[in-house]
Amino acid sequence: MRYDQTEPSDPSLAPGEARCPGPSMQDIMDADGDNPPAAMRIEEFEFLGDEDIDLGRYTDQAFYDAEIERMWSRTWQWACREEHIPEPGQQYVYEVGPYSILLVRDQNMAINAFVNSCPHRAMQFAKAGPVGGRRSAIRCPFHGMSFNLDGSLKEIPCRWDFPHLDESNFALTSVRCESWAGFVFVNLDDDAEPLTDYLEVLPDHFQHWPMDDRYIALHVEKVLPANWKMAMEAFLEAYHVLETHSQAVFTASDANAQYDIFGKNVSRFMHAVGVPSPHLREDVSQEKLFAKLGRNPADLPKGASARATHADLLRKEYGEAFAVDLSNVSTSEMMDSIEYFVFPNTFFFPGINIRLCYRFRPIDVDHCLHEIFLLQPLPASGERPAPAKPVRLEVEDSYTTLDNFPLAEILDQDTENLAMQRAGAKASKKGAQSLGNYQEARIRRMNMTLDEYL
Repeated sequence: MRYDQTEPSDPSLAPGEARCPGPSMQDIMDADGDNPPAAMRIEEFEFLGDEDIDLGRYTDQAFYDAEIERMWSRTWQWACREEHIPEPGQQYVYEVGPYSILLVRDQNMAINAFVNSCPHRAMQFAKAGPVGGRRSAIRCPFHGMSFNLDGSLKEIPCRWDFPHLDESNFALTSVRCESWAGFVFVNLDDDAEPLTDYLEVLPDHFQHWPMDDRYIALHVEKVLPANWKMAMEAFLEAYHVLETHSQAVFTASDANAQYDIFGKNVSRFMHAVGVPSPHLREDVSQEKLFAKLGRNPADLPKGASARATHADLLRKEYGEAFAVDLSNVSTSEMMDSIEYFVFPNTFFFPGINIRLCYRFRPIDVDHCLHEIFLLQPLPASGERPAPAKPVRLEVEDSYTTLDNFPLAEILDQDTENLAMQRAGAKASKKGAQSLGNYQEARIRRMNMTLDEYL
């Protein structure tokens, strides 16, 4: 396979202004001609510098400990979906590092969050994930002390032995808890800014993509052999597609992806599918492109666009499978990788073919948990299926063990990279990584935001 070896960028350009030759993401949407949402027409990028980034951020235990103490305890994090606790008395536990938070739906349908620790002898009320069942109270499994769903004291067994305790000094410790688009967020910092401010442009952009009208059709937990930042950064850029996912170069316009930085917490890339990589030196016929998209070339009408025809077929196939009308969904929304990142650890994909949500959480300095959620549109009936139960994969487990999981090969390739990248970071004498000014700017922005907390 031959690749285009592009020339160095024009030295007259200011840092961060260089772009890959060929059609931009905006050009591709122009050619589609079907009016994607206004948010997708926004371009917002800034040059953030070109200094190296110290590899100790990914390998040093002291740096990891500082993140746990100063960042994870002070940021808004997606804990669960509202449908995880749809009824009064239902509970869910979110954990990150040493922090454990119990979320509870109360009798008024409000969602409350508390530190998952009994004020008696510090016993956790439940383990991570959905607790299951409806409960009239929060009950400690150690001695049976119980608390109302608003966190106030309900009952102490052998009450006579605790005359010094009452509702005023023996309630559960509350945690900030707010919802957006069906996602429930928590923050251990009592003085944190409101969630809507923290999310910056996200609520405005996602008015066109009502994520509360989706449900979790698949939930995969995978242990990755790398620091949480190292693992997460692989998903902040499409630059690695050429080498790591070379099988995709016929259908992925990787180097022409658009990168947007909206603020310190939110960034985005938009990466076209059904458009050949600009690295390819050979012409790709529409018939070959259609075949690479998994279609029969004989089914492509003469003179038709493979991308447009594939999008039409997806509208029909997914529309029937999901029992929804997708006739007015743009080609880009149907096919492309549209990925928003919210600091510190969450990715939202509002598209249809790539309809995901990612979350990365630290396990230790060398390992993290990558969670993948497949978010499917609710059927026209409005009936909401129960969220899928998580499937756990360890480091050595392949994504191909999952039934009908289309991203298995891609994600296995990413996992293989991470073990070698972690080893390389520890072996490096340079001791730093050098980033591209445009394609890897989201990585730089993420690290800059982290530094504000540290």
